[in-house]
Amino acid sequence: MTDERNPNDFWRRISLEAMSREQWESLCDGCGRCCLVKLQDEDTDAILATDIGCRLFDAGTCRCKDYENRSTIVPDCVTLTPHDVRTLPWLPPTCGYRLVAEGRDLPWWHPLVSGDPETVVEAGVAVRNRVFASEDDVHDDDVPDRIVTWPLRWPKKARAR
Repeated sequence: MTDERNPNDFWRRISLEAMSREQWESLCDGCGRCCLVKLQDEDTDAILATDIGCRLFDAGTCRCKDYENRSTIVPDCVTLTPHDVRTLPWLPPTCGYRLVAEGRDLPWWHPLVSGDPETVVEAGVAVRNRVFASEDDVHDDDVPDRIVTWPLRWPKKARAR
């Protein structure tokens, strides 16, 4: 059997800590799942995802509207580090950072593998067309009504191939 992997794929041979900024940033598949509002159950500590986007999240492009200044504008926005991706319980299971940190390979739909940023949409991983509203448009009391399970699961289409 032939190994079809490209030996030059950096995420297979470079630790998260040793990656350049460009390599690190490219691990993000652009799905937008981490940009959804999450809640934590006070009794169980369980992480609960919603279909509400961060105030800076553009649900059409699945990108931050002001990525460079996000932590200033949204103080609770997390700028991921290698330590974070190994410890944060709310990163989606499909997250490229999380997968590499766990010693797993990137899936077929990840843009670094496919060469196409639209495969993350094709695989049903991206949140495009699934975001109910921005957090600025939802009253705090209504946020629990928007709890959904899909952001914390692998879509069936993403497992295919």
